[in-house]
Amino acid sequence: MTTQTNTTLSRPLLLLMAVVVSATAANLYYNQPLLPSIGLALNISEHYLGFIPSATQIGYAAAIFFISPLGDRYERKSIIRYLTVILFLGLVATYFSTSLLPLVFFSFVVGLGANITQQLIPLASSLATSENRGKVISTIMTGLTIGILISRVISGSISEHFGWRSVYLFAAVLAAFFGLLLMRYLPKNKPTSSLPYPQLLGSMLMLLKKHRTLRDAAIVGGLWFAAFNALWATLAIHVGESPFHYNAQQAGLFGVIALAGVIGAKVSGHLVDKYGSVRLISFGLLLILTGFVIFALWRDSLAGLIVGIILVDLGVFGCQIPNQVRIFSIDPKAQSRINAIYMLCYYIGAAAGSAIGVHFMGISGWSGLSLFGLSLTLIALIYHLVRSKRPIA
Repeated sequence: MTTQTNTTLSRPLLLLMAVVVSATAANLYYNQPLLPSIGLALNISEHYLGFIPSATQIGYAAAIFFISPLGDRYERKSIIRYLTVILFLGLVATYFSTSLLPLVFFSFVVGLGANITQQLIPLASSLATSENRGKVISTIMTGLTIGILISRVISGSISEHFGWRSVYLFAAVLAAFFGLLLMRYLPKNKPTSSLPYPQLLGSMLMLLKKHRTLRDAAIVGGLWFAAFNALWATLAIHVGESPFHYNAQQAGLFGVIALAGVIGAKVSGHLVDKYGSVRLISFGLLLILTGFVIFALWRDSLAGLIVGIILVDLGVFGCQIPNQVRIFSIDPKAQSRINAIYMLCYYIGAAAGSAIGVHFMGISGWSGLSLFGLSLTLIALIYHLVRSKRPIA
């Protein structure tokens, strides 16, 4: 079977999809600058706060494995409709949570609903032509990048003026609004697979076993995203202490600096066809590595934080585009499953990075966190360079 749609990917439709991806992805990161406020309001120890962002990432990872493959089997528009309801209910329930366990559970539910992004990304790729697929993915991923980064600015600002709970109410209204827009304008697609659900899940393991490029992209991506989330899960804690003593809004404003990642995503999207994925990923990993070295050397310097954040975010999102372009070129008939495998590893890394990063922060402070992120990135770089020198079987 081949992918067929009732409409082409027009510029307004691509813009809508990019904006929705941005707004939906933001739900995965709203809680990071809120952790000190949540801990203070609900009397939760710093050692347990890491479970909140981790639960969101784990929920997202679970949805990637169990829900994302359904995009190859069923109409994605219908899947997105149900996911919108899940996301809305999860956000509202988080708003009413009064202790750690409900917060962790409903953060997990929010992660499940945010799978909307992983339905839209392969849909956009399937609607694109082979000639403009790199630019289309770049546009969608730029939306994802903006959502990830601006989420901290939004949540920090709303929290400072209206309390941390208001962030989730705002997000719920936004989810409902964009859900209605998607139901109105999103095209229908015909599935590319007729496999029953158990076989659909099983086929993911076969795809992972068959394609070395997919394995390499998933491992390297998971490592650098673990380092990235370790940084952002602990940044608000770090700058809330001496010598900075910043509040939630001020901590969230670091997301403005991190918008440098948008430049990385756009530039790599335009350069990937010219220079290839291997070179761009190598360069991006070197930027991330340099950022964590700066964190370690100038841990109490605002200038050091700013320069390090710019380098890390340039590197992470500069790597992301070429990494996804190469996996989407593997098998057009299995794009949802291939993307699910890749993003599953990506967000398993995110969940582990968030939890372990907060733990390192509690034990050895910013120096321990910097060493943790540096180690993950160095492993990713070495693995990438070694594997890229071996011919693909």
